Amino acid sequence: MGLRFYEKYFVLFGAFIGGCFLFSGVLVYFGSDRINTAPELQNRIVNPKVRNVHDSQSIKQMEDKFGFASNLNVSMKENERRRSFTRNMMKFAWSNYVRYAWGENELRPIAKIGHSGSVFGRAPVGATIIDALDTLYIMGMNKEFDQARDWVAQNFNLKESLSDLSVFETNIRFVGGLLSAYALTKDQMFLNKARDVADLLMPSFNASPFGIPMSLINLRTGRTGNYGWASGGCSILSEFGSLELEFNYLSRLTGNLTYMSKCARVREYVIELQKPDGLYPNYLNPQTGKWCQKHVSVGALGDSFYEYLLKIWIFNGKRDDHLKEAYRNAIKAIEEKLLHKSTQNNLWYFAEMKSSRIEHKMDHLACFIAGMFALQSLQENDEATRVNTLKLAEQIGHTCHESYRKTVTGIGPEAFRFSSDAEAQATRISEAYYILRPEAVEGWFYLWRATGDEKYREWCWEAAQAIERHCRVEAGYSGIRNVNAQQIEHDDVQQSFFLAETLKYLFLIFSDSTEIPLDQWVFNTEAHPFPIAHSAQQVQ
Repeated sequence: MGLRFYEKYFVLFGAFIGGCFLFSGVLVYFGSDRINTAPELQNRIVNPKVRNVHDSQSIKQMEDKFGFASNLNVSMKENERRRSFTRNMMKFAWSNYVRYAWGENELRPIAKIGHSGSVFGRAPVGATIIDALDTLYIMGMNKEFDQARDWVAQNFNLKESLSDLSVFETNIRFVGGLLSAYALTKDQMFLNKARDVADLLMPSFNASPFGIPMSLINLRTGRTGNYGWASGGCSILSEFGSLELEFNYLSRLTGNLTYMSKCARVREYVIELQKPDGLYPNYLNPQTGKWCQKHVSVGALGDSFYEYLLKIWIFNGKRDDHLKEAYRNAIKAIEEKLLHKSTQNNLWYFAEMKSSRIEHKMDHLACFIAGMFALQSLQENDEATRVNTLKLAEQIGHTCHESYRKTVTGIGPEAFRFSSDAEAQATRISEAYYILRPEAVEGWFYLWRATGDEKYREWCWEAAQAIERHCRVEAGYSGIRNVNAQQIEHDDVQQSFFLAETLKYLFLIFSDSTEIPLDQWVFNTEAHPFPIAHSAQQVQ
């Protein structure tokens, strides 16, 4: 893919300073995976591929020693400043959560109380704490990480929840967050807690003769059910299709194959099930094993199913050709049926299908697919396939950027539409809100890793500044009700995924590519990284 921006400058200076490095002992990144680590983290890091890159001393030392100041250094200095800016955003979000809502699921940063209306209900089960663990660790916020770790060890107990919990959300945030914390630290407590949560979710698979998990579970009683609004009580594609990465990793770590086999059964069933035009509808009846209404999207209700087809294949070392073929077939179908180009400025986007009607709307959630295609391109051996896949990723990433650029705030709406009158814009007030979602910056993060194009860093920087300007309130960050309003109205919720995903992806795009490298780690749909198995024998 050619040299990245910063690597080109190292080539130019390499001849001049190469000999000096041999005697000075200065360690400089030159395409290897070795970078400077903050001193306070050196005793904590277990996996040598996980590094923190916020120590800027190496640049200062290089300038003092060799007397040059290149565009490379300017760029690196600027990205260090942006990392620091993003890290300070995390500090502000976290410290206010600790001050006003410690142990609660989320923070209401205007009311300065815990948020009892989250997807996890009123029980104080610390969703923000567990969702933020790996972000705190990656950013080198050691004191805060230890504080979070102690709370998990001493207080975390999901059985305290009296509400029916989302199996999907509990899995991606709690099981995923705990497993990622284990992967980064090898602290057995995190693995034990993750296994405890997964065990509580297991009854969700038992109500269907086909093993299709239900959407809701009461962890005290084991009672399961589905949402009434979900096509009359059907299971949701993006939910039952987004359990396998976490459960697969748990089986790898514990040796208990039950977790893996439960999810593999679901995946194989839906892959083999006859599909309309090759498309996966968003709803499946868990009792009959048949598709419900023909509603197809890569946004809400469908998104992470496609993401996990690709990521499970990568996570298991790219050895399952059947899974790879299933992913390709799924992508071929959505490209043929849902991919469209706007008439005004030729913006590519994925529409939705309801029955046989196309709705020219794209969710902010669907912006993840730019990242998915960028990640796919990194796995392709065929040059033509790689180029075409990356081109589509960049086109979708551009469309998502347009949805940000065209708003008053510079922040993208929950959904945007395409017509003769509007292009990548929220035309309905009910779709103009922003709840601190990560999918646009997630896509640009992957595009940066795949291309090295600096514009993706700039787009993320624009987004970070817009969020800081419009979403920061006295005690944290809040979603906003209308991204096109001159007068900002906040929703008073600091979502846990803002700390888990949005700030993590922003921090990582301003970091070196060796920070959580994509050939060694795969992110779950909540941005929790798990290590890839590069051999059949590898278990952790």
